[in-house]
Amino acid sequence: MFQLLFTIVSIEAVLILTLGFGTPARRVVVKLLDLSKQGRGPLVAKTVAATMLVLFGSVMFSTIQINTRVSESGGVANSTDQVMFANRLLEAFLMGTVLFLAMVIDRMHYYTRELQITRRNLEIAVKKGKTGVNFPRKIKVKITCFAAERSRQEKQKKKSQSQSTSDAEAGVDPVGFLTRLGIADRIFAQFLRERHKALKDLKDEILKRHFDFRDLASGFELLGMHRHMEHRVDFMDWGPGARYGAIIGDFNGWSPTENAAREGLFGHDDFGYWFIILEDKLREGEEPDELYFQQYNYVDDYDKGDSGVSAEEIFQKANDEYWEPGEDRFIKNRFEVPAKLYEQMFGPNSPQTLEELGDIPDAETRYKQWKEEHKNDPPSNLPPCDIIDKGQGKPYDIFNVVTSPEWTKKFYEKKPPIPYWLETRKGRKAWLKKYIPAVPHGSKYRLYFNTPDGPLERVPAWATYVQPEDEGKQAYAIHWEPSPEAAYKWKNSKPKVPKSLRIYECHVGISGSEAKISTFEEFTKKVLPHVKRAGYNAIQLIGIPEHKDYFTVGYRVTNFFAASSRYGTPDDFKRLVDEAHGLGLLVFLDIVHSYAAADQMAGLSLFDGSNDCYFHYGKRGHHKHWGTRMFKYGDLDVLHFLISNLNWWITEYQVDGYQFHSLASMIYTHNGFASFNNDLDDYCNQYVDRDALMYLILANEILHVLHPNIITIAEDATYYPGLCEPVSQGGLGFDYYVNLSASEMWVSLLDSVPDNEWSMSKIVSTLVANKEYANKMVSYAENHNQSISGGRSFAEILFGGVGNGSPGGKELLDRGVSLHKMIRLITFTSGGRAYLNFMGNEFGHPERVEFPTQSNNFSFSLANRRWDLLESGVHHHLFSFDKELMDLDKGKGILSRGLPSIHHVNDANMVISFSRGPFLFIFNFHPSNSYEKYDVGVEEAGEYTMILNSDEVKYGGQGLVTEDQYLQRSISKRIDGQRNCLEVFLPSRTAQVYKLTRILRI
Repeated sequence: MFQLLFTIVSIEAVLILTLGFGTPARRVVVKLLDLSKQGRGPLVAKTVAATMLVLFGSVMFSTIQINTRVSESGGVANSTDQVMFANRLLEAFLMGTVLFLAMVIDRMHYYTRELQITRRNLEIAVKKGKTGVNFPRKIKVKITCFAAERSRQEKQKKKSQSQSTSDAEAGVDPVGFLTRLGIADRIFAQFLRERHKALKDLKDEILKRHFDFRDLASGFELLGMHRHMEHRVDFMDWGPGARYGAIIGDFNGWSPTENAAREGLFGHDDFGYWFIILEDKLREGEEPDELYFQQYNYVDDYDKGDSGVSAEEIFQKANDEYWEPGEDRFIKNRFEVPAKLYEQMFGPNSPQTLEELGDIPDAETRYKQWKEEHKNDPPSNLPPCDIIDKGQGKPYDIFNVVTSPEWTKKFYEKKPPIPYWLETRKGRKAWLKKYIPAVPHGSKYRLYFNTPDGPLERVPAWATYVQPEDEGKQAYAIHWEPSPEAAYKWKNSKPKVPKSLRIYECHVGISGSEAKISTFEEFTKKVLPHVKRAGYNAIQLIGIPEHKDYFTVGYRVTNFFAASSRYGTPDDFKRLVDEAHGLGLLVFLDIVHSYAAADQMAGLSLFDGSNDCYFHYGKRGHHKHWGTRMFKYGDLDVLHFLISNLNWWITEYQVDGYQFHSLASMIYTHNGFASFNNDLDDYCNQYVDRDALMYLILANEILHVLHPNIITIAEDATYYPGLCEPVSQGGLGFDYYVNLSASEMWVSLLDSVPDNEWSMSKIVSTLVANKEYANKMVSYAENHNQSISGGRSFAEILFGGVGNGSPGGKELLDRGVSLHKMIRLITFTSGGRAYLNFMGNEFGHPERVEFPTQSNNFSFSLANRRWDLLESGVHHHLFSFDKELMDLDKGKGILSRGLPSIHHVNDANMVISFSRGPFLFIFNFHPSNSYEKYDVGVEEAGEYTMILNSDEVKYGGQGLVTEDQYLQRSISKRIDGQRNCLEVFLPSRTAQVYKLTRILRI
C-alpha cells in the first residue's frame, strides 16, 4: 500500500512540475489529461477524488478502532497494534497528499487550457485586425488599436445610418411628432427611440410564433369551443400552470375524465395551450362513416341535404373526369411499383450474391436504359419529363428537369381536384340523422384544471356566452351554436364614418323606465329610435363585456369575449348593432383592457392556479386603489388574448370602434395616482410601463390595418404625449382623445364657485385644451362619471328637487335651465370634431344613477331613466335645445369646420365670443348684468342672422330678444383685433349663435 501511494504521489508531483513550466513535455501531459477527461471537465478528477475519499475514510476508521482497543487495555498497545497504527497514519497522510495533488493537477490543467485558448484567440485577433475577442466564462479582452477602432466606429456609423435610412424610406421617425412640435427633450426622445427599437424586437418575437399579425389578432378562430367539420367539437384554452385539463358540463355529467386532453391528440403544448376533442356520439342503429375523415357542412349550401352519391362513386367520378388516361395508373394500382421493386430485389430471379449484383449504374444510365426498353409504350404511360442528374461530383445532387412547353402549360393549367373532395361532404341533416352533438346548443360547461394546489373549475377565458354567479351558483359558460335557421342574419351594412362624431353614451341595463335590468331587445326598440330622433350619429355602450357584479357598471370585466348575459343572448346584441347601423348610427364599445376583475371563479385571476398567468406577479399585479388585476402586457400570450379580443368584437358583432378606458391605470405602475409636474420626465421615468405602451401601439396598428374605418378613442387623464399621433411618428395611433378636464371644471364651478366669480379665461383654456390636438378631442360637459360614479348630474346640481311652487323656486329653476343650456352649447361648439353626451342628460335627467347594492337594499329605483319627462315641461325644453345643438353639426357642419377662433374673453363682463367658419358664438355668463349694445368683433363685414338663441321660450327661456334683433349688420369699428363689430343685446345667462348670411364689400 505504501509503495502504491508513494508511486502516485511521485507521479502527481512530476505532473505538477511539468504543468508548471513551459516545456515541450507539457503539451503531451495536457493532451493526455484531455484524453482522460474527454471533454467532461473535472469529472475524472472528481471520480478519483471520491474513490480516494472512501479509502481515506476506511483508513481513519481502522485507526480509530486500534485507538479504542489500546484505550480499553489500559493504554498499553501491543507490537502488532503499534505497527498497524503507524501504517494507517502514514497511509492517511499519503492519501490526503494524493487528494490535494489531484486537485492541484486538475486546476493547473484547467488554467493551462484557458491560457492556450486565450493565446490562440489573441493570435487570430491580431491577424484579422479585430478589436475584441470573446473568451470562455464571459472574459473579454480588448486590444486598443487606433486604426482598428476607427474602422469599427465607421462600420457602426454606417450600420446606424443604413438603419435610419431604411426607417426614413418607410416614413418612420420615432421622434417625428417631437420634431414637428419643436419639442427638444433629449431624455424623452431617447425613450421614444428605445421604445421603437423594443417594438421592432417585439414584432420579431411575435412573427416567430404567429404567421402574421392577422393570425395574432385571430385567436378566437382556434381558442374557445368550435364545431369541426369532422363531426366533433374542438376546444382550446391557455393554462400553462395546470397539469391536467378537461371539459366538464351537463352533457357529460360534469365528469372530469370523460372529455380530457389526451396524449396523441395534441393535449398540452409547450406554450401551455390545452387542446380537447369532444367527438359527436353515433346514434343507435347508425353505421360509422365510410371515410375516416368524413366532413359535414353545417350551415352552407350542403345543409339542403346530401346528393345520395357515395364516396366511392365520387372518387370514381374524379378518376374518370379529372385524370387523363395513364395519369391514374398508380392511383388504381398503388402497390404496383413497390411489388415490382420487391420482386426485382428479393424475388427468385434476383441476384443472390454481391458478385451477381455487380456494379449499379448511375441514375442517368439506368433511366436511359429504361426509356429504351419502353420506347414502344403508349405516350400516356411514359413520364412527361426527363430528370437529368447534373451533380458533377458535388456532395449533393442538382437536378435539371427537361420537359416540353406543352406539358408545362398543361401542368400549370390543371387545378387541384378540390371540388370532388368538397362533394364528399355531407349536410347538416345527414349529420343530425347519424350523430348526437357532443355539446348541444345551450349546454353549460366549465374548464377543469388539476394544478399543484389541487383541482380547479374555471369559466373558459375565450367563452363567448357566460352566465355569471347568480343566487350562490357558480358561474358557467354556455355553448352558443344555434341552427342556421335560428341564427341571426345581418341585414344592414355599416354606415360611412362621418366627418364629425356626435356620440350618445349608453348603459343598456339602466336604459329602461322600470326598476329592473333592461335588455338588448328593449334598448333596440325604445332607445335607438330616441337617439336617432335626438340627432346623434353614434352610440357608445358601456358595460357590454360580461361582468359578475352589476354594481361595477361593467368596468370589472370577468369574461372578455362574452356579451353580458343579463341583457340577453349574443344574437340579441347582434340585432341591436344591426338596427343601429340601419338607423345610420355607429356603435362604439367602452373597452376595458387596463385591468380586469380580481374574481377567480368567473374571471381570469389565478386562472390556472398560478398567480402570474395573465397578470403581473406580486403587488404590481394589483391595482393600488381599485382591487383589480393588472395585465402582463409584455407576455406574447397575453397580447394574443387582448388583441384577439379587440378583433373579436369587430368581426363577430360588427362594432365600429372603441374607447379605451382609463389608460393611466395601465401606462403607469402607480396607476395614474401620482402628481405630475408638467415635465416630460413624468412620461418616461421608472414608473412608466413600456410594455403597456407597446401594446396600445400594436393594437392601433393592427386594428387600423385589418379594419381601415375603425375608430379608437383614448381616455387618459394624464394626456400622454403623442396619444393621437401616428405610430410612424412616435405616437400611440389613436384617432381621438377625451378631454376629461372640461367636466371636472364644470363640476368645480357649479359646486364651489359663486356664479359671479366664474373665470372666463379658465373656461376657455380648459375647453380648448391643447390646441395642437384640439381637432382630435372628444368634448363633453358630463358623461356617465357625473351620473353614476357617486356623483351628481348637472341637472341634479342645478335644479334637482326645485319646483315653481317652492320658495325662490322659479329663480333657481331659471338659473339652472339657463346654465344647463349654456354649458352644453359652449362645450359642444368650442371643442374638436367629436362630442359626447350620456343617456338622459340631454333633457336634464333630474336624478343620479344608483346601482343596486347592499347600501340601498339592492334597490333598482334609481337604476333607470325617466323617459316620461320628455313629454312636457322643463325637460322637454332642454331636449328641444339639445336637438338644435345636434342640428348645428348635422345640418351646418359646425364641428367639422376647423377649430374655433376665440377673439373675445372678458372676465369682468363674463362674456365669451368666438367664431367657427361663418358662425359667431356669443355667451354672457353674468348672473345679473344684461348688455343692451355689446360690441363683439367680427372679421367679415356683412349681415349676421341669429340662428339659435338659448333664451327663446320654446327652450325654457324668457324670450327677451325680439325678432327685429335677430338680424344684425356689422359696423366698421375695430374691436377684439377684428376690423368690424356687431352691437348685440345680451341678456344675462344667455347664449346666441349668428350666421353670416350676406357679405358687404366696403
